[in-house]
Amino acid sequence: MDPGGPAGPRRGLVPWLAAEQTTRVESPEIRYARSGDVHIAYSVVGDGPIDVVFDSTQPLTNFGTPWEGTAVDFYRGVSSFTDIVNSTAMLAEVGDRNWRGLIEQHHALVRRQLVRYSGREIDTAGDGFFASFDGPARAIRCARAISDGVRELGLHIRAGLHTGECEITDGNMTGIAVHIGARVAAEAQPDEVVVSSTVRDLVAGSGLKFHDRGYAQLKGLPGEWRLYSVDPSVI
Repeated sequence: MDPGGPAGPRRGLVPWLAAEQTTRVESPEIRYARSGDVHIAYSVVGDGPIDVVFDSTQPLTNFGTPWEGTAVDFYRGVSSFTDIVNSTAMLAEVGDRNWRGLIEQHHALVRRQLVRYSGREIDTAGDGFFASFDGPARAIRCARAISDGVRELGLHIRAGLHTGECEITDGNMTGIAVHIGARVAAEAQPDEVVVSSTVRDLVAGSGLKFHDRGYAQLKGLPGEWRLYSVDPSVI
């Protein structure tokens, strides 16, 4: 992945690495980049780059192992996750029939905002949505619009966004960037939109404002991640 390159899908190979990685390899064929606190080693093979994510405290070795030949598409986009806060308690309070009505209204509102901000629905499970965007500013504004809109229904959501390389397989987005987005969302409070430092840096000059939430340890991910809360007064 070329961190400064244009967005869009391209082809590559999925790498296989040995489980024990103790010495960082220095090779002219391997390039290094950084996305937030995640360090990335990548090498151009054939017609697309190879991405390998690793913890900076556990450098890489053993690049002599063979590359697997499974082809996948890579797409650099913004992963956006939203879900309703305290949904189980609300279901118990209002009952099944009323809850179904609220969920239908919630889903319709989310989908209207996705159309408005050129987002793409990837998946929905229960009361949560996973969507992707080509631009981080639109993704942020969409998440804030959803948060403001559902309050009129008596609902509150949390939202999280991250951007990075994703794998596209059968129309689904997977990869480390998707997992990071979900973990960022889990850090948000009710009515809050939280973004990674990568997203915040990309929207410099957009007029959006943020509050520094400091560093957080995201479950299952190495290192600490600096997160920012979107200021709802400037959208």
